[in-house]
Amino acid sequence: MKVSIEALRAATRRAILAQGFSPADTEVILEIILYAQLRGNNQNVIKLLGAGMPANPDAGEIALVKSTKLSALIDGNWNQGMVVVSRATELAIEKANAHGFGIVGARRTNSPTGAIGYFARQLADAGLIGFVCSGSMELMAMHGSYEPFFGTNPLAIGIPTAGKPIVFDMATAAIAWYGIHLAHAEGKSIPEGVAYDSDGRITTDPAKALAGAIKAFGGYKGAALALIVEVLTRPLVGARRDDAGKKLDWGNLVFAIDPELLADDLSSFQAAVSDLLARVKRLKRLPGVDEILAPGERGDQIYERITAAGVVEMDEQIWLDLQAVGASVDDAD
Repeated sequence: MKVSIEALRAATRRAILAQGFSPADTEVILEIILYAQLRGNNQNVIKLLGAGMPANPDAGEIALVKSTKLSALIDGNWNQGMVVVSRATELAIEKANAHGFGIVGARRTNSPTGAIGYFARQLADAGLIGFVCSGSMELMAMHGSYEPFFGTNPLAIGIPTAGKPIVFDMATAAIAWYGIHLAHAEGKSIPEGVAYDSDGRITTDPAKALAGAIKAFGGYKGAALALIVEVLTRPLVGARRDDAGKKLDWGNLVFAIDPELLADDLSSFQAAVSDLLARVKRLKRLPGVDEILAPGERGDQIYERITAAGVVEMDEQIWLDLQAVGASVDDAD
């Protein structure tokens, strides 16, 4: 069914508020969820359904644990992941603008960080090369195992150009966790070969996959990349495990590089990247390929089509469920 963007925005805001977030935090979360929804990214309103992502009643003030001119470590104090990484991104931009480089880690965040390409795009829009990594609870198996151990461990990279930025955003898992949730909510199967059931058998049943483990994409190469993200978002930032090895919190890492550390200036770097992209798009295409797309370009095209039309196509049941989640919240709240 078709839903107007404004109706979607209002319903999503109510659903976030209904989960106990402050108006200020709600606006941060809202923009990141809509960024995903309007770009065909599955880190969308599905996050608010079912168990949802309720605010932690024990959350306190986000605190700075340590800081240098180039770095910072944030204690998220159990605040929502999107809110904490938004703060980390702001700090990384501030430090990179002042000193050419900024790296900010965060620990003790509560729940996922959403489409981290949103933060990578913020960094690129600020004229910086940005990297964002996010860890989570045990969802994905190491290559050769079917036991959940890693998070889906996404990473995103943003690069400024003379036009739209390059935004590369990927999970190191063969399928995103919320992609499985979305398939389950819509009564659909998941692709063959992306997840195990609890006994280590490949399954296309999203319910069995949710009880089992996701595979890494690309076999051992994807699993190795997941391991690297695990290091950057756990030992490096001090995210903790209990004595049995179970993860107790979420870790994230953001770093930003001013291209002028190496390039002559920002504009010449942006022009060179744009020239590179133009050459890539002119490459000889295989049969059936209409256009060679740069990272992030598909999402931008979807966004432009949806915003031009003013409506987004949604599963009817998901739309009804979203409205039900926020039914207790008045538009004036």
